[in-house]
Amino acid sequence: MAYSKKHLNVNETVVLDLQPHWWFFAAPAATLIATIVVGFLVKTKLDGNAGKYLGYVLLAAVIVSALWLLRRFADWKTTNFVITTDRVIFRQGLVAKRGVEIPLGRVNNVNFNQTVFERIIGAGDLLIESGGEDGQQRFSDIRNPSGVQNLLHAQVEAKASRGMNFAPPAATPVDVAGQLEKLEGLLQRGSLSQDEFDAQKARLLGN
Repeated sequence: MAYSKKHLNVNETVVLDLQPHWWFFAAPAATLIATIVVGFLVKTKLDGNAGKYLGYVLLAAVIVSALWLLRRFADWKTTNFVITTDRVIFRQGLVAKRGVEIPLGRVNNVNFNQTVFERIIGAGDLLIESGGEDGQQRFSDIRNPSGVQNLLHAQVEAKASRGMNFAPPAATPVDVAGQLEKLEGLLQRGSLSQDEFDAQKARLLGN
């Protein structure tokens, strides 16, 4: 399920929207397959009450494993790891939800971890260090974590570059001498009293 654009800020666009790697299903899928295989062996090798009761136990295990796999699929379907032009967003859940948001301006460092097997299948964990209260966030089962790391670094740099381009111009220094000349002219024309002139002069000179 793609991340909803209605949750984006003005002028914010999605750069990357990922759901977990298929390895996310490994544990429940392996358990389901194992219980089915064992159940088949029990049915063909064991007779009598022992085989019957053990078959019931394995049938219950198959049902539980199937429900676990369905739950994992629902989690996968409603999980998004998103990089936008402004922030990193993690969302999971349809009814009970949890989420993390990290503004790109607070991202200090991005690392990834992969076991040898995870490197073979193209999965891994992404670790993001930020200036927020949580400090470090770990995101598991990320597809191509090294590529995501590079992309996130690029977006952080692009965000910083945009911030520099939109920085307000430096304030123009006050021309003290010119302002004093104008005040003296106003004083001579009678537009300012001596007290008003002295107060304005003191303000300009920082007294």
